[in-house]
Amino acid sequence: MPEPPYSASGSLAAGCASRARGYARRHRRHERFDDTLAGTDAVPKTTILAPHGGGIEPGTSELCLAVAGYHPANLPQVPPAAVTYDYWMFEGIREAGNAALHVTSTGCDDGVAVSLCAGSLNALSLHGFDPAPEFPADEQIVLVGGANPALKDLLLAGLCDAHIKRLAAGTGEELNGSKPCNIVNRTLPVGDPPAPLGGAQLELSTPLRDAMFTENSRPRRKHATTQLFWTFVGVCRDALDRLEAEQSNSPPGLRCLER
Repeated sequence: MPEPPYSASGSLAAGCASRARGYARRHRRHERFDDTLAGTDAVPKTTILAPHGGGIEPGTSELCLAVAGYHPANLPQVPPAAVTYDYWMFEGIREAGNAALHVTSTGCDDGVAVSLCAGSLNALSLHGFDPAPEFPADEQIVLVGGANPALKDLLLAGLCDAHIKRLAAGTGEELNGSKPCNIVNRTLPVGDPPAPLGGAQLELSTPLRDAMFTENSRPRRKHATTQLFWTFVGVCRDALDRLEAEQSNSPPGLRCLER
């Protein structure tokens, strides 16, 4: 079987080489530094992912950046001094045929993506899907999946409050996102015995993503976000904020006791 284009063993070249192949990768791992004697630095809590960004599932790169705390147009923090999250994106940058670059989330072995998730308590991934034939072709809906029930519940409640149609992805369905090898679920093991909390996978229908931009083209999307785009981003960030607050009040255990 061919190696996935973001395989860790087949490293991505930068610049012209990436453009020639038709794909690219962007990521940000925020610097963490503490040389005080007053306490210890907290564990990074959340990573945001867009495994099928660019032209593969259009709009998910822009959503990934915004949920991580950066305006997709030129990457200033939004709002200034707000919480920012580490992020990782794999992007199709071909003029056409980007769907051929789609690799399942369970097949992601990019070293940066794996290490970011493995060092975070939580992860959230943004995806896109075509609603037909399971839903009407013009259905604007979000399927909420993943292995973290607490985060999924917070997202479902937030989407309900925002009047965005949502549905919990059914167990065993292709878009459920609950498999342990899904990159969004490969988070920091906690508890005794250690096990990852996992993350949440959001599948946005094509009509919903189209409605998030006044001009849905690769060069213009980042400049053409609508209020729906920012409402959705706000729901995601609020859910993460609530989850992280709970984890700060009752931190997951990191000790591993031998028996």
